[in-house]
Amino acid sequence: MGGAIVEGLLKGSYVANDNLIVSDCSEERLQYFSEKGARVTKDNAQAAAEADVVVVVVKPWLVEQVLKGIDTANKTVVLVAAGITSEQLQSWTSPDADLWLAIPNIAASELASMTFLVQVRQKGAYHPKALFDAIGETIMTDEKHLAAGTTLASCGIAYALRYIRAASEGGVELGFKADDAKQIVMQTVLGAVKLLETSGKHPEQLIDQVTTPGGVTIKGLNEMEHAGFTSSVIRGLKAGAK
Repeated sequence: MGGAIVEGLLKGSYVANDNLIVSDCSEERLQYFSEKGARVTKDNAQAAAEADVVVVVVKPWLVEQVLKGIDTANKTVVLVAAGITSEQLQSWTSPDADLWLAIPNIAASELASMTFLVQVRQKGAYHPKALFDAIGETIMTDEKHLAAGTTLASCGIAYALRYIRAASEGGVELGFKADDAKQIVMQTVLGAVKLLETSGKHPEQLIDQVTTPGGVTIKGLNEMEHAGFTSSVIRGLKAGAK
């Protein structure tokens, strides 16, 4: 996830590449980002010292260690880690730090993330929503909805990809080559999103435009529903939010 955020910022125009400082233990990753123009280091403390905005993206069990290893005084600290509470974040950082919780998704690398942002404590003027808006779209929310946002958008990327995979496999069974089937499904999903964006309609209204009485579309939809399509999606989302 950290790599996806950096990729997006390097592709975008929100910040100059040489104003990005990437800290990572992987020499290979550091070389990759260095070649793209970012400054790199293996020293978290150095990276934090030179930055105004510190985005910490590590596994949950490493958060305390990483935060306690850097000076967060008078910094804007954005934590990207599932399951860490605002109380924990405050206990591991300086009382002078501005604190935020964020959950983006890996589409940040293509400037298409859906990010959920929670304000924990803000004293300064800087608002990190601008940073995440530069790599996609951002919704301000409260902490109690962060888990739901994670499963809907962060995990949701995997759910969407699983649909694309399934539909592509169905396309192969219908007689298309695998690459052609994938391209067809991807363009179809993209078209559905564009229709929703431009029309502002509810998905069911657009479905009604496609489903003619007695036609193949309604037969296909009903067969999917018989197999529990909508129910399985909702159950999967709810399971991910537990």
